[in-house]
Amino acid sequence: MNKRKCSVLFLGKKKDEHVEKALKFCQLNFTDVTAYLGKWGDPLPEDSGWWEGEYIISYLSRWVVPEYLLKKAKVASINFHPASPDYPGFGCTNFALYEEAKEYGVTCHHMASRVDTGEIIAVKRFPVFPTDNVATLLLRTYDYQLVLFYEIVSLILEGKELPVSEERWTRKPFSRKEFDELGRITPDMTREEIAKRIRATTFGVWKPAIELQGFVFELKTEQDG
Repeated sequence: MNKRKCSVLFLGKKKDEHVEKALKFCQLNFTDVTAYLGKWGDPLPEDSGWWEGEYIISYLSRWVVPEYLLKKAKVASINFHPASPDYPGFGCTNFALYEEAKEYGVTCHHMASRVDTGEIIAVKRFPVFPTDNVATLLLRTYDYQLVLFYEIVSLILEGKELPVSEERWTRKPFSRKEFDELGRITPDMTREEIAKRIRATTFGVWKPAIELQGFVFELKTEQDG
């Protein structure tokens, strides 16, 4: 079995089937893979600072990779972002639904010290349907992202240079504060605005919150019974 002689640092989300597929692909095809998987709030493991090698691959990672670690990648540090360049930062799927985007996508880009600002390598786009909600759009996004991952990593395995896309980030990254604001509903909002926010932020147990006279109430939809 001919593996590519390469040291890879793989950073990803814990307990995610798409991440596990991407990691398995790396382990099957590179001679040396160091992997750290985590969830929101987990600190980046201290021993990651000892790593040195050719590539850092961030795939749905919950960590902002510090600059000192990025510099240890001799060839490239790349991230697979679950959104098109129109939606950098936090809550990208939510903002795409809120803005009623007709098209969405996934992006592979070089990592920089500021999140979602590095030079773009490749983008894969697909349509957003009127029937989409957070769950359905996320599932399709993760499928497209895995395909893009295979395409880009295959280039690395073949010893080819990473492409340079003509695409650019179109705005500054969305922040957690902006995302939290999207999940607020107040009495002064129109019916249309409320419907947009419900569509954009309802996902499983997560729902927008209603603020009324200093109190916050949990939204209950018809689907809740």
